[in-house]
Amino acid sequence: MMNATATTTFASARRINRSLTADAEKRLLMWIAVRAPRWLTSDQLTALGLAAQIGAGIFYALSPYKAFALVGVIACLVLNWFGDSMDGTLARVRNLQRPRYGFYVDHIVDIFGATALMCGLGCSRFVHWQVAMAMLVAFLLLSAESYLAAYTLSCFQMSQGIFGPTEIRIMLIVGNLALLRSPYATVMGHRMLLFDVGGTIATAIMFAMAIGVAARHTADLYRQESLG
Repeated sequence: MMNATATTTFASARRINRSLTADAEKRLLMWIAVRAPRWLTSDQLTALGLAAQIGAGIFYALSPYKAFALVGVIACLVLNWFGDSMDGTLARVRNLQRPRYGFYVDHIVDIFGATALMCGLGCSRFVHWQVAMAMLVAFLLLSAESYLAAYTLSCFQMSQGIFGPTEIRIMLIVGNLALLRSPYATVMGHRMLLFDVGGTIATAIMFAMAIGVAARHTADLYRQESLG
């Protein structure tokens, strides 16, 4: 009885995605979903997304020995996009949504996948491990804030500004293509690792976003539940 009541009263958070590619991506995913073979399931796609992200981390770890492993990273990022983006779309098209299960599994997979990816990147020679771990911490902070907002405000922010998961994957792919040419960048006359520069900027932006969004949501909740 408790499980039935919980399922009946559970309400999915409103999903907000204002990223650059959101509209085009939604149309593409819907086009693929309605043509997907019946044997393909959302759980299989979720597993594919996780396996691909772990694979990207492994290829990053192998890249000091085989530079061409960066091509493997790119292939895994594409597969991760397909699995991670298609699982929910397929469930909605087939009217097979499992709101609590889907939300939990999708985002716990994101956490483990991002950890594997950043650990693999930290093992490469293309970035210092401190920068890779800082990016991971910043990502997990943003993720935690969005999950808490989904529970308390019934609003799940899938993107921050114009950047969402797809934009991050695109930037990683572009970065990997640049690494195939040279792992270094020159900043104000200093030769630095390209991913150290990009990772430091990305970390600073993610930390700033996490602080700003947390402050805004705290103010919203304070106004909604004011004691005065």
